[in-house]
Amino acid sequence: MKLLFTLLSFLYLIPPTVTPVKQKPLKAFAVNNVADDEKFPVLPDNISRLFYVQRSPNINTIVYELNAGKNGQLDPENPVHVYWIRYGEQGQKEELSYIQRKFAYGLTSKQTGNEQYDIRFVSYKKFPLTLMKANDGKYHIFATINQKQMALSRVFIKIEGGSFWLPNVTYVELKGTDPSTGREIIERFKP
Repeated sequence: MKLLFTLLSFLYLIPPTVTPVKQKPLKAFAVNNVADDEKFPVLPDNISRLFYVQRSPNINTIVYELNAGKNGQLDPENPVHVYWIRYGEQGQKEELSYIQRKFAYGLTSKQTGNEQYDIRFVSYKKFPLTLMKANDGKYHIFATINQKQMALSRVFIKIEGGSFWLPNVTYVELKGTDPSTGREIIERFKP
């Protein structure tokens, strides 16, 4: 698991090599206190977003959203689309670079049933996630942490020092909701 968070934390330094997607920049955002001295954007609600990842070195955010066509059907080969929102620049949306997609932030997927997928980070395939419809009829990413299932909404990685290749990950925080009660769950651990 440490490899996943190491790769996720240091690859923020690798600038994307793909031309930015042309769209109106997402500049306005709410502020969420993750720690006393840090403020990060809270993404506005979006029906197709599953979860997002943020790291303490900067406020750029990696977004994971459903890859559905106009007919609402998921692409069975690639059900999740991953991209940046570069809040530290102009708030523009950018695709991941090849290295980021294949070695750090990208996902693999395998259909395991009707409208259900096994999802894994390419950088840490031992951490299973499940993409499936919940009782509300919408797709969510589910993770099991400390024997609790949660509909994942956010991952935050706190980094203090270290080096480019081996940053010091202080903690990882997973935020989501209990699918049966709707209650918010926050789990923090040191990898």
